[in-house]
Amino acid sequence: MLQARSSGKTAFYMAGGKIDPGESPEQALHREIREELDAGIVAGTLEELGVFEAEAFGHPPGTRLHMTCYLADLTDEPAATSEIAELRYFTTDEYAAMPESAPGSRLVFERLRSLGLVD
Repeated sequence: MLQARSSGKTAFYMAGGKIDPGESPEQALHREIREELDAGIVAGTLEELGVFEAEAFGHPPGTRLHMTCYLADLTDEPAATSEIAELRYFTTDEYAAMPESAPGSRLVFERLRSLGLVD
């Protein structure tokens, strides 16, 4: 699964972000993919993977993360933008072996593994 490391950060996370006022979740997804991966989503390929809740990595204890994740094909090969220092593909075990990993990402890796979509 593709993970992004933001500029100034050490951990890798999934690309994404908050929904701006007046935006639908799908509009926010399209915007975040353009802003962070310099790509678009192929029409007709967007599929909701699920809603995930976990401890928010890098935030004060007790801060919860609530995220809706999607599967989709991209129009272009992902490329790091000015917000992103590095992009990298991980297997479930590679990500789990990282010195820092986000609990939310680990939940998504496990869901994808259960569906046979990642190693």
